[in-house]
Amino acid sequence: MFVFSALFIAISLAIGIFLAILLDQRVRIEGVIRTIYLYPMALSFIVTGTVWKWILNPGLGIQNFVRQLGFENFTFDWLVNSDYAIYTIVIAAVWQSSGYAMALFLAGLRSVDDEILKAAAIDGAGAFRTYFSVVLPIMRPVFLSTVIILAHLAIKSFDLVIALTGGGPGYATDMPATFMYAFAFQRSELGVAAASAVMMLATVIAIVVPYLYSELRGTNR
Repeated sequence: MFVFSALFIAISLAIGIFLAILLDQRVRIEGVIRTIYLYPMALSFIVTGTVWKWILNPGLGIQNFVRQLGFENFTFDWLVNSDYAIYTIVIAAVWQSSGYAMALFLAGLRSVDDEILKAAAIDGAGAFRTYFSVVLPIMRPVFLSTVIILAHLAIKSFDLVIALTGGGPGYATDMPATFMYAFAFQRSELGVAAASAVMMLATVIAIVVPYLYSELRGTNR
């Protein structure tokens, strides 16, 4: 879970910020591009997992396609490789959630006062310096909210894992939610399942409560 969560949150944030900055340039077809980026979030994680299972299947997807092009030695078997299977979960999760992160960051960018941008331009700051030294620091609450949402999605990941790898190969992609499900409904060890559920709840509380405290304290000032 820690490997998945760290990569999922970091990559989704990076892609979300990058796409938001691109769209903030107010291109003509912004509405179409924004819809395309957000479309994966409209899909259920079961659908996403099933589709990526086909794409990453060595016999059906990317590996098979590239070999048909003539590259017979090409190998992309992450889905069935216990050392890399967790990264297939990251790929599918980032594909689905980075557009949502983009929407949050874009809303934050559009809420920045134009006077601040004009002042930065008058001081000689370029576009890169303006975004990374002026705009993004102002968007700290948006960053925090996005991290909280992505962390929540990472901790409760179940349907994506079940559809894509089923927790395998072996225990390579076993998450807390799949662990709890296996012990509760397959092994009938309800005590262990209940304990894992409590640990998941405690983890979510440990993430959400400091965020709520920070927000409420800032509101009361």
